[in-house]
Amino acid sequence: MRVGMALNYAGGFKETVAELGDYESAGLDIVFVAEAYTFDAVSQMGYIAARTERLQIASGILPIYSRTPSLLAMTAAGMDYVSDGRFVLGLGASGPQVIEGFHGVPYTAPLGRTREVIEICRKVWRRERLTYEGAHYTLPLPPGSGTGLGKPLKLINHPVRPRIPIVIAAIGPKNVELTAELAEGWEPIFYVPEKAADVWGSSLAAGKARRDAELGELDVIAQATLAIGDDAGDLLDLGRPMAALYIGGMGAKGRNFYNDLARRYGYEKEAELIQDLYLEGRKDEAAAHVPRELLEKMSLVGPEGFVRDRIAALKESGVTTINVAPVAPSHAERLKLVEKVKELADG
Repeated sequence: MRVGMALNYAGGFKETVAELGDYESAGLDIVFVAEAYTFDAVSQMGYIAARTERLQIASGILPIYSRTPSLLAMTAAGMDYVSDGRFVLGLGASGPQVIEGFHGVPYTAPLGRTREVIEICRKVWRRERLTYEGAHYTLPLPPGSGTGLGKPLKLINHPVRPRIPIVIAAIGPKNVELTAELAEGWEPIFYVPEKAADVWGSSLAAGKARRDAELGELDVIAQATLAIGDDAGDLLDLGRPMAALYIGGMGAKGRNFYNDLARRYGYEKEAELIQDLYLEGRKDEAAAHVPRELLEKMSLVGPEGFVRDRIAALKESGVTTINVAPVAPSHAERLKLVEKVKELADG
């Protein structure tokens, strides 16, 4: 099982990157850089590539709506070049709140667009002359649109690899099915191993039935807060605000995918209450109603034996990479946490 870590996008980026060499030495395998309505992820990943040697570097994630498919492919090829083949292209549809609210782009056809983006990216990396006719993207533009001067082009540079790994952030049934069919990796949010088969099992099976053998086994990437110790349990409360933000605030009623997931996990009443409170502006109350059981099951927080058991449950459910957020007051202590979780993951 690989161990990854997500970088905090709210601040302290240079300081965190300065510490990545230590995490690399401690056995960290991959680092994920988010892009929400923050600094862009690409410039930060380029900075990381120059400061590390072995770590894989993943976008976690780039939204499919904020760049053209060809630009996503060019960016991935460029990142793979500057990192000597260490890049992983993490993609996702994000949600209406970010795409329409921040980018001003209609949030339409996320499934169809995801499929077409993947297909176009792989054509670019193979240096094919780029012709494509899809429901959402047509390359070059057809006669009668634009100037009519566009001609099929191929990437000037030769990519380091003709196929860069693609990871899709997905939680909806159809999106997970598409991911299992087309992508090298799958990154669900709020992953609970005991519920995974019930919530996503049929989608994964349907997608894998159409999966190209050349893609290999699906890399399943689960996110988890990490804190190990007999008195670490209280740190679970640190996850409440983010869980409430997603379950309660990332979308309107009937348009919040994270709220839907909490309901599918069996927390229907709690999900409805959290959303009502959050949308009324009562964020602290919403956070207080996030079920502790949910926080426990999607975290690696507690005594060492508990964390060992949670890692075993993750492995049993099919997880191959754990993307941890170590919680400790100092870099040295966070480093020890990464060393320990790597030891437990390899055990």
